[in-house]
Amino acid sequence: MLLLFRKRRKIKKLEQLIAEKELKQPQESVQQAPRSQGSLSGDLNENVNALRSIYDNCSDFIIRPFLIEGKEKATLLYIDGLSNIEEINANVLTPLMEIPKGQQSYELTEQEVHNLASILEKKISVSQVKEVHTYMDITNQISLGKPVILINQSVKGFSVDLGKWAKRAIEEPSAESVIRGPREGFIESIGVNIALIRRKIRSPKLKMEELEVGRITKTTIVLAYIVGLAEQTLIDEAKSRLRRIDIDGVLESEYIEELIEDNPSSPFPQILNTERVDVVASYLLEGHVAIFVDGSPFVLIAPTTLYSLFQASEDYYQRPLLSTAIRWLRYLFIVISLLLPSLYVAVLTYHHEMLPTTLLISMAASREPIPFPAVIEALLMEIMFEILREAGIRLPKQIGAAVSIVGALVIGQAAVEAGIVSAPMVMVVAVTGIASFSVPRYNAGMALRMLRFPMLILAGMLGLLGIMLGIIAIVVHLCTLRSFGVPYLSPMAPMQGQDMKDVMMRLPRWAHRSRPHLTGN
Repeated sequence: MLLLFRKRRKIKKLEQLIAEKELKQPQESVQQAPRSQGSLSGDLNENVNALRSIYDNCSDFIIRPFLIEGKEKATLLYIDGLSNIEEINANVLTPLMEIPKGQQSYELTEQEVHNLASILEKKISVSQVKEVHTYMDITNQISLGKPVILINQSVKGFSVDLGKWAKRAIEEPSAESVIRGPREGFIESIGVNIALIRRKIRSPKLKMEELEVGRITKTTIVLAYIVGLAEQTLIDEAKSRLRRIDIDGVLESEYIEELIEDNPSSPFPQILNTERVDVVASYLLEGHVAIFVDGSPFVLIAPTTLYSLFQASEDYYQRPLLSTAIRWLRYLFIVISLLLPSLYVAVLTYHHEMLPTTLLISMAASREPIPFPAVIEALLMEIMFEILREAGIRLPKQIGAAVSIVGALVIGQAAVEAGIVSAPMVMVVAVTGIASFSVPRYNAGMALRMLRFPMLILAGMLGLLGIMLGIIAIVVHLCTLRSFGVPYLSPMAPMQGQDMKDVMMRLPRWAHRSRPHLTGN
């Protein structure tokens, strides 16, 4: 009896499994490959209906049926606003629809159906015509502004390079202006940006490899490098990181920067970004790789080091002695922007003996009505200064600068008269803010601005000892960073004497006989 009961239970389980499979089978048959993945058929109406369903509820999707020379059916597909309507009418529709004199009708032969490219070569006066075979190919081309022609009896279509959309003019980058040097900067069109680089480097060794990133946006990305200058391991690593990106959309080059850099949690950028054409060209000549992102005027350069973030393009357009002096002054300002408020708080709180007696008495008198400790006073002023700086950036340009300057003067003077902060503290914070503007790269300046606050807290808790602990922590962190495998403090750590000629000073060009060791031959 027990054996029979067990057999019945097994039979019931088998019947349940069979029933579940039968229920799943019709569902699985329904779940076919999406229509957008399929190939074109020879039926024009079927192809057009499939694309109409893909672009359902898209009022800007245009379907224009016409007859080739009055006989053969064809359809032109494009998105309004992305394609050049005038060029479509003049170079596509007019020559294809025109009936030759003395010929009442036109009928395609079987040979011509199999060789439609020759017909388009004769009829369409456009530089680039590309074959498409799937619905995905068609949607990709249409999204780029390239109209697609579908012809009856043909299992392939043809995309015509007639894209057109609004783009701004080439201007000087406002964040990287120079007194002497080229004034042209990148714009949001990747085609224009690549052409600007080609004008600078007129060699076929400059390679441009195109990739597509973003499941929905399908953003075009171009990896640029010079064969023979960039190391192959660097090129392969850049391609590998770009191909591993899995994201819905890319709207700016910062998306790519964050996804491919070695340590995204670090405040220091490990990839350089710039709007200047000459900067990208110079780094390509040194053996670096550049990453162009469609829709962004900022081009990414990898690998990068800490010292390259503190170098301005104008350093190479001035005399070597002058450039070296300005570079040393810039390094001094960088130290001031990071440490000056912390040193003021530490000396005023714990190390009075370091100040001359007269200065100490003057500062003590100025701080007598202040109800807050020096560290709280510094934090309040730093926060207020950052608020004014952000407000000046976000406000319209016509009033942004005036609001930030007037606001700083009025609030600083009112705070001193109210006894909230002392006059020396206002001066220290003002000098620190001005020094922070000397950093050529905005993201590097942001890192210093962010680190200023923990340095202030350490100075208020431990004095100069806290400052030293903070500096050690920053240096240790910098020593652990890599940019595409290159040490972040290179060529100083590890020390490479032959590459030091363009770090602390700028030697004459005749002294630069070799490229950086880690990024070139």
